[in-house]
Amino acid sequence: MGLPDVLDEPRAIDTHAHQPTSEFLHDAGGEMMQDAADRFGADLETDTYDNMIAEYREAGVDRAVLLGWDAETNTGNPPVPNDYVAEVRDEYDDFFVGFGSVDPLKDDCVEEAIRCVEDLDLSGFKFQQIAQGFDPSDPEHEELWATIEDLGVPVVFHGGNSTLGACSPGGRGLKIKYGNPMLIDDVAADHPDLQILIAHPAYPWEKEQLAICQQKGNVYMDLSGWMPRYIDDQVLHYAKSLLSDKVMFGTDYPMLEPEPWLEQFAELDFDEETQRKILWENATEFLDL
Repeated sequence: MGLPDVLDEPRAIDTHAHQPTSEFLHDAGGEMMQDAADRFGADLETDTYDNMIAEYREAGVDRAVLLGWDAETNTGNPPVPNDYVAEVRDEYDDFFVGFGSVDPLKDDCVEEAIRCVEDLDLSGFKFQQIAQGFDPSDPEHEELWATIEDLGVPVVFHGGNSTLGACSPGGRGLKIKYGNPMLIDDVAADHPDLQILIAHPAYPWEKEQLAICQQKGNVYMDLSGWMPRYIDDQVLHYAKSLLSDKVMFGTDYPMLEPEPWLEQFAELDFDEETQRKILWENATEFLDL
């Protein structure tokens, strides 16, 4: 099975990619990332950005959002520094869109968010509530959301369970309740000008996520973290119909790679117009590219 017919030229945009280097896989990921790799038969072998981009180009993908990561307070692991994300973005500015990360449990998170946009020119923010150990609906984070809303850049929140810490005693202390998208609904309601992308099909809260995306005009979702044939049927149904303008392509690279993801996506019963929306048109508008 080949790639979707709409990808006769590189146009797809991956809204969810991580570094294939030690900064993410080993340093920030630590034992919890190794747990996930062991559980699902993956490896944490590092690679170069040149090889990563060549792999994407070969698959017909034109751009990718490169996500920062800072879960230092909750995990004790060092972050993927925002300056590093900006440096990689600058070196490959025709391919990467850089998103920073701030640890909401750090006292300087608001100042760092401002620095990410005003000094580093990063295009948005990534939050992984399970790894970072926080409830986005807690009033203590209100200043952070208001600041990012004022900065006028989008955010990516994690949705659903996480494979980090899988099968380890106590799951390395990570609490999956923070992945419930209902906690994001409060943020979306209180900050209508904050554009929110919920990453992943939010297992086991797929229905809640679909309801939020349908009801909140400022909330979207991507299909990252799951190979297409394993995505919940109701998610696919909504992606083909009511939410076709609000669903985006994502991989969760390097955990999932673009070519096999796109090959499976081509096997699904999506018409050409909807494929274009999911693979690049919705992301182009969301990211203001």
